Amino acid sequence: MNEGLELLMTRRSVRKYTDEAVSDEDVEKLLRTAMAAPWAGNEQPWHFVVIRDRHTMRRIMEVHPYCSMLDHAPLCVAVLAELALEKHDGYWVQDTSAATQNLLLAAHALGLGAVWLGVHPVKEREEGIREILGLPEGVECLSLVAVGHPAEHPGPADRYDPSRMHHETW
Repeated sequence: MNEGLELLMTRRSVRKYTDEAVSDEDVEKLLRTAMAAPWAGNEQPWHFVVIRDRHTMRRIMEVHPYCSMLDHAPLCVAVLAELALEKHDGYWVQDTSAATQNLLLAAHALGLGAVWLGVHPVKEREEGIREILGLPEGVECLSLVAVGHPAEHPGPADRYDPSRMHHETW
Protein backbone atom coordinates (compact mmCIF):
# COMPACT_ATOMS: atom_id res chain seq x y z
CA MET A 1 0.00 0.00 0.00
CA ASN A 2 1.14 3.55 -0.72
CA GLU A 3 2.84 5.16 2.34
CA GLY A 4 0.37 8.07 2.46
CA LEU A 5 -2.63 5.76 2.24
CA GLU A 6 -1.15 3.50 4.89
CA LEU A 7 -0.82 6.51 7.22
CA LEU A 8 -4.50 7.32 6.67
CA MET A 9 -5.64 3.73 7.12
CA THR A 10 -3.63 3.02 10.28
CA ARG A 11 -4.37 6.19 12.26
CA ARG A 12 -6.39 5.33 15.37
CA SER A 13 -7.53 7.19 18.44
CA VAL A 14 -5.00 6.73 21.24
CA ARG A 15 -6.11 7.42 24.79
CA LYS A 16 -3.18 6.05 26.83
CA TYR A 17 0.22 7.71 26.88
CA THR A 18 3.64 7.28 28.42
CA ASP A 19 5.12 9.97 30.69
CA GLU A 20 7.45 11.18 27.93
CA ALA A 21 6.90 14.83 26.99
CA VAL A 22 6.06 15.90 23.46
CA SER A 23 8.97 18.00 22.20
CA ASP A 24 8.61 21.64 21.17
CA GLU A 25 9.80 20.62 17.70
CA ASP A 26 6.99 18.07 17.39
CA VAL A 27 4.45 20.63 18.63
CA GLU A 28 5.60 23.00 15.89
CA LYS A 29 5.28 20.22 13.29
CA LEU A 30 1.77 19.41 14.53
CA LEU A 31 0.68 23.04 14.28
CA ARG A 32 2.35 23.63 10.92
CA THR A 33 0.47 20.62 9.58
CA ALA A 34 -2.81 21.78 11.12
CA MET A 35 -2.36 25.21 9.53
CA ALA A 36 -1.74 23.57 6.14
CA ALA A 37 -5.32 22.25 6.09
CA PRO A 38 -7.75 23.53 3.46
CA TRP A 39 -10.06 26.41 4.38
CA ALA A 40 -12.96 28.24 2.78
CA GLY A 41 -12.00 31.32 0.78
CA ASN A 42 -8.47 31.45 2.22
CA GLU A 43 -9.93 32.72 5.51
CA GLN A 44 -7.59 30.79 7.82
CA PRO A 45 -9.69 31.49 10.94
CA TRP A 46 -7.85 29.09 13.21
CA HIS A 47 -5.94 29.66 16.40
CA PHE A 48 -4.49 27.02 18.71
CA VAL A 49 -3.87 26.91 22.44
CA VAL A 50 -1.09 24.52 23.44
CA ILE A 51 -1.78 23.16 26.91
CA ARG A 52 0.79 21.33 29.01
CA ASP A 53 -0.30 22.46 32.48
CA ARG A 54 -1.75 19.61 34.57
CA HIS A 55 -4.07 21.93 36.50
CA THR A 56 -5.57 23.29 33.27
CA MET A 57 -6.09 19.77 31.92
CA ARG A 58 -7.83 18.73 35.15
CA ARG A 59 -10.12 21.75 34.90
CA ILE A 60 -10.98 20.74 31.33
CA MET A 61 -11.85 17.26 32.61
CA GLU A 62 -14.40 18.88 34.93
CA VAL A 63 -16.34 20.44 32.02
CA HIS A 64 -15.84 17.73 29.37
CA PRO A 65 -17.09 14.27 30.37
CA TYR A 66 -15.00 12.39 27.79
CA CYS A 67 -11.56 13.83 28.55
CA SER A 68 -10.29 11.42 31.22
CA MET A 69 -7.14 10.74 29.15
CA LEU A 70 -6.04 14.32 29.87
CA ASP A 71 -5.14 13.12 33.35
CA HIS A 72 -2.09 11.45 31.76
CA ALA A 73 -1.65 13.19 28.39
CA PRO A 74 1.47 15.35 28.26
CA LEU A 75 -0.13 17.70 25.73
CA CYS A 76 -3.52 19.02 24.73
CA VAL A 77 -4.18 21.32 21.78
CA ALA A 78 -7.35 23.40 21.61
CA VAL A 79 -8.42 24.04 18.02
CA LEU A 80 -10.14 27.42 17.79
CA ALA A 81 -11.63 29.78 15.23
CA GLU A 82 -11.70 33.56 15.27
CA LEU A 83 -15.08 34.33 13.74
CA ALA A 84 -14.04 37.82 12.60
CA LEU A 85 -11.65 36.13 10.15
CA GLU A 86 -14.48 34.29 8.40
CA LYS A 87 -15.23 35.28 4.84
CA HIS A 88 -18.02 32.71 4.53
CA ASP A 89 -20.31 32.58 7.54
CA GLY A 90 -20.33 29.24 9.36
CA TYR A 91 -17.46 27.62 7.49
CA TRP A 92 -15.23 27.86 10.58
CA VAL A 93 -16.53 24.42 11.57
CA GLN A 94 -15.27 22.86 8.36
CA ASP A 95 -12.01 24.79 8.47
CA THR A 96 -11.17 23.79 12.04
CA SER A 97 -12.32 20.22 11.43
CA ALA A 98 -9.81 19.95 8.59
CA ALA A 99 -7.11 21.43 10.86
CA THR A 100 -8.01 18.92 13.60
CA GLN A 101 -7.79 16.00 11.17
CA ASN A 102 -4.42 17.22 9.88
CA LEU A 103 -3.16 17.47 13.47
CA LEU A 104 -4.28 13.90 14.17
CA LEU A 105 -2.57 12.60 11.03
CA ALA A 106 0.61 14.53 11.80
CA ALA A 107 0.70 13.05 15.29
CA HIS A 108 0.43 9.55 13.81
CA ALA A 109 3.15 10.32 11.25
CA LEU A 110 5.44 11.47 14.09
CA GLY A 111 4.86 8.25 16.04
CA LEU A 112 2.65 10.02 18.56
CA GLY A 113 -0.82 9.04 19.67
CA ALA A 114 -3.76 11.43 19.67
CA VAL A 115 -7.51 11.57 20.08
CA TRP A 116 -10.10 14.13 18.93
CA LEU A 117 -12.24 15.43 21.80
CA GLY A 118 -15.29 17.28 20.48
CA VAL A 119 -16.29 20.56 22.09
CA HIS A 120 -18.60 22.28 19.56
CA PRO A 121 -21.64 22.19 19.36
CA VAL A 122 -22.20 21.25 23.02
CA LYS A 123 -22.86 24.62 24.70
CA GLU A 124 -21.82 23.53 28.21
CA ARG A 125 -18.44 22.34 26.90
CA GLU A 126 -17.99 25.49 24.80
CA GLU A 127 -18.70 27.75 27.76
CA GLY A 128 -16.48 25.74 30.11
CA ILE A 129 -13.54 25.74 27.70
CA ARG A 130 -14.06 29.46 27.01
CA GLU A 131 -13.74 30.22 30.71
CA ILE A 132 -10.79 27.89 31.39
CA LEU A 133 -8.74 29.11 28.41
CA GLY A 134 -9.81 32.76 28.71
CA LEU A 135 -11.11 32.89 25.14
CA PRO A 136 -12.30 36.31 24.00
CA GLU A 137 -15.75 36.82 22.52
CA GLY A 138 -15.79 35.83 18.87
CA VAL A 139 -13.36 32.94 19.34
CA GLU A 140 -14.92 29.47 19.34
CA CYS A 141 -13.44 26.09 20.27
CA LEU A 142 -14.25 23.23 17.91
CA SER A 143 -12.13 20.54 19.51
CA LEU A 144 -9.39 19.51 21.85
CA VAL A 145 -6.73 17.02 20.81
CA ALA A 146 -4.93 15.00 23.48
CA VAL A 147 -1.43 14.07 22.30
CA GLY A 148 1.36 11.94 23.70
CA HIS A 149 3.72 9.06 23.13
CA PRO A 150 1.40 6.05 22.88
CA ALA A 151 1.21 3.49 25.67
CA GLU A 152 -1.26 1.54 23.54
CA HIS A 153 -1.23 0.67 19.85
CA PRO A 154 -4.73 -0.03 18.55
CA GLY A 155 -4.62 -1.96 15.31
CA PRO A 156 -6.05 -0.62 12.07
CA ALA A 157 -9.80 -0.80 11.58
CA ASP A 158 -11.17 -1.56 8.12
CA ARG A 159 -14.47 0.29 8.03
CA TYR A 160 -15.03 0.09 4.29
CA ASP A 161 -18.68 -0.73 3.63
CA PRO A 162 -19.68 -0.92 -0.04
CA SER A 163 -23.37 -0.84 0.93
CA ARG A 164 -22.82 2.83 1.88
CA MET A 165 -21.57 3.74 -1.59
CA HIS A 166 -23.97 5.08 -4.22
CA HIS A 167 -23.32 5.99 -7.84
CA GLU A 168 -24.87 9.00 -9.54
CA THR A 169 -27.98 8.95 -7.30
CA TRP A 170 -29.04 7.34 -4.04
